[in-house]
Amino acid sequence: MNTDPIADYLTRVRNAIKANHRIVEIPASNLKKEITKVLFDKGYIANYKFEDTTTQGVIKIALKYNAITKIPAIRTLTRISKPGLRQYAGVENMPRVLNGLGIAILSTSKGVMTDKEAAKLNIGGEVLCHVY
Repeated sequence: MNTDPIADYLTRVRNAIKANHRIVEIPASNLKKEITKVLFDKGYIANYKFEDTTTQGVIKIALKYNAITKIPAIRTLTRISKPGLRQYAGVENMPRVLNGLGIAILSTSKGVMTDKEAAKLNIGGEVLCHVY
């Protein structure tokens, strides 16, 4: 049993990047699928695929590296809101990640989105993680 599946998701991606793996497999959930879509839309991962062969399903993520230098697109992946201490941000106190160069992934009433998209819609939410 896993008490924090989002932290497990981020740790699996972080470990795969450190080991220079091309593909990482993660047990699926709806929230993890939405986080994966945000990472793909913002260019942090190369591709992804959802497989529903088992009851839970699997997310296969193709990690993105620079072709010449082999540096990963994701430098840092940090969990912010934890089960023991939830972190929420309103429109007026939206977090700036790396002075605007990174993204904060939020879970809002309109779905999972980045901090910039939430600010455009004038809504706040739970800050899940920072990516840069």
